[in-house]
Amino acid sequence: MTPAKLWLRIFGAGFLVIISLLIVTLKTPPFYGDMTRIGLLSETAFGWRIEPPHVDPKYLNAVPVAEADIVVIGDSFSMSNRWQSMLTRAGYRVTTTFWGQINEELCGDFDAWLDRAGFRGKLVIVESIERLVNERMVATQTCKTMAKPFSAGIKPFFESPSSVPAPVLNWDGKLTSGVRIYRNTRRAREATEPILSNDKILVRPVPEGCALFSHQLCDKVPFWPADDENGELTVQHAAQMKAFGDAHPRRAVLWMIIPNKTTVYVKPEHSKDFVTAFGAADIGPDLFSLSFEQKNKVRDYFFPNDTHLSMHGQLVVGQRMLEAVRKILPAAPSKAS
Repeated sequence: MTPAKLWLRIFGAGFLVIISLLIVTLKTPPFYGDMTRIGLLSETAFGWRIEPPHVDPKYLNAVPVAEADIVVIGDSFSMSNRWQSMLTRAGYRVTTTFWGQINEELCGDFDAWLDRAGFRGKLVIVESIERLVNERMVATQTCKTMAKPFSAGIKPFFESPSSVPAPVLNWDGKLTSGVRIYRNTRRAREATEPILSNDKILVRPVPEGCALFSHQLCDKVPFWPADDENGELTVQHAAQMKAFGDAHPRRAVLWMIIPNKTTVYVKPEHSKDFVTAFGAADIGPDLFSLSFEQKNKVRDYFFPNDTHLSMHGQLVVGQRMLEAVRKILPAAPSKAS
């Protein structure tokens, strides 16, 4: 064989490999879930397939803080404004800022900080996912001054898909991503024990998973490893939350703690002492018990391909928050004025 023919064969083989990788990637649907994206898992296997509830966009808009009845301080679970829509539908004027905008801490001058922002309302809702409560409360214990001015947008920070994403060619995927997604998904499908996908996302079997989730591979569900790694919440955390509210009596502080996806579906005893103390302190609604109940009633209460509540779950939680808000503000001030 001449050197020219050898080079041509090598080039041809390489070209075929590249074309094959490209075809596999093009046929692999683009990601629409955080866990599938981070874990390099197939959306065909793990993507949700139930149409989300429609919410009129007018209920998703916030108001300027100076016009608000309620300030929400939240994390990514509050970025779609879906659970808040249950409050706005009832007539409450809501504005939402995020932990990331305030250095993940609440400080001693909290009331003055809200005053400087022009907030004249009587209620603050502090939302946090279970796994991040500890670090936020640790920072709060020593923080004296809010470092950044209040900042909030009018539109939702994040827009969830309004329908099940249709299959399309994946032109933006990396050349090798299709094969990697195929291998990770096959490994998850064949595993009988929890496995790490792409060394970042834990895929574990869930009993009766197909009654709880809509995705194709519904007996396996991706979870965020930090749900386990960050440990349980304790009685002390509940006491710290109550103490913060007691230290800032000018406005009611309602705590909104959302349980981890792992707690809801795999480890219901997680943070149980905290849940008991939280209820006894009467500082917010028990979203743990609510979630244990609703996961069996609402398929895809959490997204299968994400760590967040689905839009169905958001509205369930929003209804419970509305009930809690009405105990403090029985009538929406905007309707009473």
